[in-house]
Amino acid sequence: MIEPSQFEAAYQGRQERTRQLLAANEVDALLITLGRELPWLIGYQAMPLERITCLYMDASGSTRLVIPKLEAPRVRALPGLELVPWVDGEDPFGLLGSMIRDAKVVAVDDRFISGWLLPLMERAPRASLRSATSLLNPLRRQKDAIEIELLELAAHAADRVTERLIRGEIKVANRRESEVAKDIGEALLEEGHTSVNFTIVGSGPNSASPHHDPTHRVIMPGDALVLDFGGTYSIDGEPGYCSDTTRTFAVGEIPEGFGELYDVLYHAQAAARESIRVGMSGREADLVARHVIADGGYGEYFVHRLGHGIGLDEHEDPYLSSENVLPLEAGTAFSIEPGIYLPGRYGARIEDIVILEEKGVRPLNESPRELAVL
Repeated sequence: MIEPSQFEAAYQGRQERTRQLLAANEVDALLITLGRELPWLIGYQAMPLERITCLYMDASGSTRLVIPKLEAPRVRALPGLELVPWVDGEDPFGLLGSMIRDAKVVAVDDRFISGWLLPLMERAPRASLRSATSLLNPLRRQKDAIEIELLELAAHAADRVTERLIRGEIKVANRRESEVAKDIGEALLEEGHTSVNFTIVGSGPNSASPHHDPTHRVIMPGDALVLDFGGTYSIDGEPGYCSDTTRTFAVGEIPEGFGELYDVLYHAQAAARESIRVGMSGREADLVARHVIADGGYGEYFVHRLGHGIGLDEHEDPYLSSENVLPLEAGTAFSIEPGIYLPGRYGARIEDIVILEEKGVRPLNESPRELAVL
């Protein structure tokens, strides 16, 4: 179990690496509001209110949180973190403006609301802006030990839901997609998740829709069934990390031709897991699975990227796609999820969350990948 002191040390370490990054990039001030960078840095997730909460950091070591006074009790005490509470009727932009008055370069997160940013920039007319999200992405991509442990706990909790499906504890045949989705969501919570982020239940022809919303369609024998689900897993109120897994099943019996399609997909996903290495680009990783699927005759039916990063966000850097030519780094977490979708007939996807280590990928999801009949 992760101790509170370990979380505190992790936040302090992330802040120190951020200050070094600010100095190296000649950024005078960092301003973070509603983005995931805030809980990553101080363990606090701001409520999406009309009242601004904003973290200020600079390379010299100053770390201040401008926050509505009514929200201040929710902030954990961290060494070096100064709270600057404000009450209704006061001007929080004046408080922040005084901090960046002399700044030449200010980095702001990508979720900074324009209604906050515009009045703030009036207080610092000389400052040029850059993306704090892009600046911090290289740090956030490198998961520390606590982040990896939380991702592993989340993945294993999701696996336990998959195992309940395989054992038949969650029934699928002759039930509506929406009913099965509800049961999967409840199972995620029962297995330790603090919230459910999504449940995709696609049966029969709906399995050919990668992001299908569960409907009242009844799941019938002879259907292909794609189940993609995930949630957020946290410990003692600390920021939560995400799970995301997909397994594909046949219901009652394997549809005609589906076994051959699934065999191609199974080998494509295995090839990616076995081949991805440190230094390979996201594009090259994507091509590993894409070549197997194309050689199997289904190239035009793999319609999305191979994978996405995961952490505090369900989707974050790095992306395993044709557009990403940057090398993959050790310590990054991402999905490997090729899919094949034949419109109007059926589809299939296999998804694992993995950690990239020096010797290759280590899957966090351990539930069976072979085609099972439910």
